[in-house]
Amino acid sequence: MTRARPRQPAPRIALALAGGGPLGAIYEIGALCALDDTLIGLDLNACDHYLGVSAGGFISAALANGITPRELSETFIEERPRLDGFDPAWLMQPAWREVAARLRSLPRLAGGAAWAWAVQGKAFTQAIERLGAALPTGLFDNEAIHAQIQRLFTRPGRTNDFRELRARLTLVATALDTGEAAPFGRPGWDHVPISRAIQASAALPGLFPPVAIDGRHYVDGALKKTLHASVALEEGVDLLLCINPLVPFHASPEATHEGRIPALVEGGLPAVMSQTFRSMIHSRLELGFRHYERDYPNTDIVLIEPDQRDAELFFANTFSYRQRREMAEHAYQQTRALLRLRAGRLAPRFARHGITIDHAALADPDRHLIDTRLRPADSAVAARLHHVLDELQRRLPQAA
Repeated sequence: MTRARPRQPAPRIALALAGGGPLGAIYEIGALCALDDTLIGLDLNACDHYLGVSAGGFISAALANGITPRELSETFIEERPRLDGFDPAWLMQPAWREVAARLRSLPRLAGGAAWAWAVQGKAFTQAIERLGAALPTGLFDNEAIHAQIQRLFTRPGRTNDFRELRARLTLVATALDTGEAAPFGRPGWDHVPISRAIQASAALPGLFPPVAIDGRHYVDGALKKTLHASVALEEGVDLLLCINPLVPFHASPEATHEGRIPALVEGGLPAVMSQTFRSMIHSRLELGFRHYERDYPNTDIVLIEPDQRDAELFFANTFSYRQRREMAEHAYQQTRALLRLRAGRLAPRFARHGITIDHAALADPDRHLIDTRLRPADSAVAARLHHVLDELQRRLPQAA
């Protein structure tokens, strides 16, 4: 009599998505579609743990709610709405309530500044600093982010409640008053609606006001860490897939973008600031991954991110959607190229978890993400999307 072999437990797979603004979300959608098309045995809607920070928070929550990468692409990239008419116009609502509240405090602040200068003998510059509290904490109202995502996730078959999801979902924000990470979705944090946690995790200071939850204020989760992958690793996973869209650029005479770029200083302040920001968050990511590999040797960790020599992606405007089709296709093809390049090292690591690489799909030169045929019915949607988000792109430098 042959004894049956004990059934091996299913591998525990986690997916961690970093932030990066609208462009970061576009890169992640393109990369996820490439993984979905070329990794057999990987179901991106059936992971055990989803982890998201900032822009990656919405995508993580959408995947946990059963929305596929292709549905995300068709809605946000190809202007073929699949998600109940999701409209990007709510990204551009000015923060009128925040402005009004700050203006109401101006007389009190001005009186305090005058008292400090005239009576207490404070230096004028020190006294006038008190007026800084009258400045709005954000340009745009992010309450609509909560409202729109709440509507999306309360449709039949979806949920806006962490506790009702089949898989674990963790969305990380930063507590403004302490600088500590706030892991919404974990026990003690899971009573907060998913849409509100996304709003908090994506509240980039200066762009959106801090989000009040249970009497405390929260801002973008990337202020603390880039990925917060340790949240999933501490709970135990066999395979951790990470996608990080922002990397520092390695400029060289061979790198081109509308001409040669031998040095980033030639790109002026925008290029210098972008490189500074990317370098800061990426150095934290590298430090974290060295820690992960040392402390979690039994977990296979795979990081997907752009080539640091990719000038096209670096010089794309972070807040522009006009380039979204090109950038999504670019991310899709670059992720396929990365998988081809690293197939020899990745194949055995994936195989340990029942995942195989579809080499034929990787080698297919005719495989694309974007359908270049734009239906006439889509033209009005496209025009509205272009107008709204290009206006956002125009207003941001003026506000800065």
